[in-house]
Amino acid sequence: MSSGMLTVGQNKTLKEIVRYVCERQLLAGDRLLETVLAEVTGTSRTPVRVVLDYLVNEGVATYEKSKGYTLAVDAGSIPEAVLDRLRQPEDPLYLQLAEARLNGDIAGSMTESDLMRKLGATRSGIRRVVTIAQREGWAVKEAGYGVRFLPIIDNQDAYDDMYRLRLALEPAGILSPRFRPNIVQLRALRKEQEAILKGGHNVISASDRFESNARFHETILSWSHNQLALQILRNLYQMRRLAEYRQEKQAQPRQVHVTDDHLQILDAIEQGDTISAASLLRRHISEAIENKVATVKLTSSPQTLGMASTETERAEIKPDASKRQR
Repeated sequence: MSSGMLTVGQNKTLKEIVRYVCERQLLAGDRLLETVLAEVTGTSRTPVRVVLDYLVNEGVATYEKSKGYTLAVDAGSIPEAVLDRLRQPEDPLYLQLAEARLNGDIAGSMTESDLMRKLGATRSGIRRVVTIAQREGWAVKEAGYGVRFLPIIDNQDAYDDMYRLRLALEPAGILSPRFRPNIVQLRALRKEQEAILKGGHNVISASDRFESNARFHETILSWSHNQLALQILRNLYQMRRLAEYRQEKQAQPRQVHVTDDHLQILDAIEQGDTISAASLLRRHISEAIENKVATVKLTSSPQTLGMASTETERAEIKPDASKRQR
């Protein structure tokens, strides 16, 4: 079965199975039990079997009647073609709409008919992707058949201003006398970040990566109980989201550094060392400013279009990031 023949649901199952393999660092020869994978993915054995057959065709797994499915490669050697597929958003028309907005081909208010002609799409398709854009905060449906596109962060100066505002807000939130971390939320953040560090960064989609990073920063700021600061940060993420659709090839390795930073910040917060936590967060954001100046090319045509990471902080990989001192 070719990857293009997988349904949307089967693609999600594929993503969960590969994530499972990567997070557990399975090796060639390890068995892939249908019952276990069905539980991991929350599906029945039928879609799991379809996905495993796809992985057999891609050379990732083998099948023998007496043994069932077995991993054919180590987790770190899964073909890039398979990983690339997992990182792609599911709706090409939505990416086409996003690209048109970034290029300035659409702006202000437009009708559904205008968008249909511009994108060569059906009315139902336009309504579908406009609904997604509205949910993500960069478009609003108007009365009748109109669509209004909201302001976005789409140039280097705007990025610089956005990061410097975050630099003023987020570390100050940790140092606030009202800062009280929610231990349940903290552990959930840690679990998510550790899963990414263990190998999830290889299979996490760009949109999921963006949401994970946004969730991390917004949750920590929420512990300051400063609702105005939190709303400002959420608005910044909404305005930034669209521009982050242009992803560079280096986004995946940089995500390892971002995640390692996040875990160090959580460590300091859990230990009650808010001064160190604020310092780590300040460094984290400052490095993001420096990196954006060097790497963001918002007006160039991307090699790969997808939701990029919230923090593209560093251009080089620190050795042994997974062996961080706790």
